[in-house]
Amino acid sequence: MIDNVKPLFDIPSDICYLNCAAQSPMLKSAKIAGDAGLAIKSNPWTLDPDFWNERSGELKALLAQMISAQTNDIALIPSTAYGVATAAKNLSLDKGQNIVLLEGQFSSNVIAWEQKANACGGELSVVKRPDDYDWTPHVLEAITEKTAIVTLPPCHWTDGSKIDLVAVGDRCRDKGAALVIDATQAVGAMTIDVTAIQPDFLICSSYKWLLSPVGSAFLYAAPKWQEGESIEYNKFNCDDPDSSFGMHQPKAGAVRYEMGGRNNFILLSMALESATQVSKWGAEGVQETLRPMTNLVAEMAGERGWKVPIGENRVAHIIGISFPNQKIENLAKKLATENVFVSERGEGIRVSPYLYNSKDDIEQLFSALDRFVVV
Repeated sequence: MIDNVKPLFDIPSDICYLNCAAQSPMLKSAKIAGDAGLAIKSNPWTLDPDFWNERSGELKALLAQMISAQTNDIALIPSTAYGVATAAKNLSLDKGQNIVLLEGQFSSNVIAWEQKANACGGELSVVKRPDDYDWTPHVLEAITEKTAIVTLPPCHWTDGSKIDLVAVGDRCRDKGAALVIDATQAVGAMTIDVTAIQPDFLICSSYKWLLSPVGSAFLYAAPKWQEGESIEYNKFNCDDPDSSFGMHQPKAGAVRYEMGGRNNFILLSMALESATQVSKWGAEGVQETLRPMTNLVAEMAGERGWKVPIGENRVAHIIGISFPNQKIENLAKKLATENVFVSERGEGIRVSPYLYNSKDDIEQLFSALDRFVVV
């Protein structure tokens, strides 16, 4: 268990923020790091020429460690959509084949696949949301000889219902399908092990559970995909030509997928500071610390007759609440008037605490819900 870390964030005492899955608050230390990055831009003559490579190397090493990968497997990118587009550009889909994904999956991991299926004569095979929140058997059933690509999250972004990606990876290899993971709602908050899952690509935006600014993300490429085609070519992902008449060649490793804007002093400094702290806490510690809070959410919701994912079918850091036979308009906005912050997702709300929250925050949430939802 990790002791409450609220003093490390700029969160007023009267704010009940249970919305890390939407946008994490920033560490005070990350803001200081960002200010240092701004100072470099204000006085560029102070820039150390080795800054970009050293800081990006440190960040990639930390991110690789979090998912049991190697530093050479990691590329710094601006967004999940950028990484998914990279995967879609490199994976093949023939006419009549399908791409397996979840109903209600986050759009950054849907749109590129819609376009690819349309362009290649393939189709999307959408796994319907199960009533018992147990996605895995339905996903496994959907992966057949016709499946070329499976593209999934470790848990559904709306309610925290989880998917057994190790079992999915085994099924994909058995059927010859590629596996792409959008781990935005997982890395930093739960254990993700690419050596066990064996995905072809894994993508993660860092502005949620890695506490980084928007515009910071990373891509993992399995070794067999480290000679693929990039979305763009730039000074960071290409080698200089051997002669004035030669051509620039993409670098070896996942770095060939790296974005051209890697030299952002502000984002890079903040992302490195945040990743350093998250790495010290460890994903297992985060899960262990947050589990009692989401268990309390499940217990208090159940007492009121509301529906939540239970037991082994959900992660510890996200839990959705739905209200049978009720649709409360603008519930999140109503809760915000009482300084309680969650997201409306699907037919209910999503609660996503972090290490700055406590049991008192969960009780404050339900005290507010009782004023707006009929029990």
